[in-house]
Amino acid sequence: MNIAIIPARGGSKRIPDKNIRLFAGKPIIYYSIKAAQETGIFNQIIVSTDSEVIAETARRFGATVPFMRPKELSDDHTPTAPVIMHALEFLKNTNQPADYACCIYPTAPFILPKYLKEGYDLLVKHQVTSVFSITTFPFSIFRALKITEKGTVEMFWPEYEKTRSQDLPAAYHDAGQFYWMNNDRFMRIKKLYSPDAMPVVIPRYLVQDIDTPEDWETAERMFQAQFRKTG
Repeated sequence: MNIAIIPARGGSKRIPDKNIRLFAGKPIIYYSIKAAQETGIFNQIIVSTDSEVIAETARRFGATVPFMRPKELSDDHTPTAPVIMHALEFLKNTNQPADYACCIYPTAPFILPKYLKEGYDLLVKHQVTSVFSITTFPFSIFRALKITEKGTVEMFWPEYEKTRSQDLPAAYHDAGQFYWMNNDRFMRIKKLYSPDAMPVVIPRYLVQDIDTPEDWETAERMFQAQFRKTG
């Protein structure tokens, strides 16, 4: 059985009601629920939340909220892994054990079903512990600069000063969209980044971290540009 788990706590401070705030006319969590539904590979789409308002919104769009997340897993400092473990333990204790789970973040409006399915196919084919979304940095990290204590600028890696950008290796970062996991293995290591993790590479134009009001505005502009482009 395949389970989608969307962790969406209440109480966001920098962006109030972040997980259900209207994004391009719909609560932002809608896009994560919709993408999971459109894959056709999930037996259940669960939203883990401590908020009745978020729970009501999630149910309205077709997700289930079979439990309310406990307070000790709902503060600003709670990592994602314990939240997913809590959901998996609930399923196991209610005789609904799942073989594979996918954690989908609620603020990922650019997420597409095809990349979720690609992640699932990689996980099953290669029998790894986890698969997650990544994207490239827009500029080579090997050309990164730092400001010294004297206020001057210098390179982190001066040995690459004269190396052409196209000759430097590509570097990636977490795209913050989804994490597939083999549940038995995940419950043993308790980490989303497993030693054998495999990537799904997402185009940069489909990735935007949303942590501040400025991020939100940027994401909406990107989203509207994509919408106009695709019709």
